[in-house]
Amino acid sequence: MKRLLTMKRLSALFLGVFGVLVAGAFAYQALWAEPGERCEARGQWWADEGRICAQPISIAEITGRPNPGERAAASAEKNRELVRIEDEIAAEKSARDADAAVQRARLAASQGR
Repeated sequence: MKRLLTMKRLSALFLGVFGVLVAGAFAYQALWAEPGERCEARGQWWADEGRICAQPISIAEITGRPNPGERAAASAEKNRELVRIEDEIAAEKSARDADAAVQRARLAASQGR
């Protein structure tokens, strides 16, 4: 009587299954895990959802706003501009008030008060 699963066949089956599993592990590492690691090593972004390696873009390039390091300087410049505008408005108001006072004095003089 011949047996279907002899020791020789079991050994070959085990080695075959083991070989397929090892090859699968290497294939997973090479085709699934390493692309993300290689992408991140180059300084790019890896998206697992779409398996896409993308170059990061600065938000300043998209919006045109200054970089964070330049933000404080830009804010200080805007503040100086606002102070200058406020000073101009205050000077115009004081000139208007002075002109109104002169006109009131002329009107009072012309009415004989």
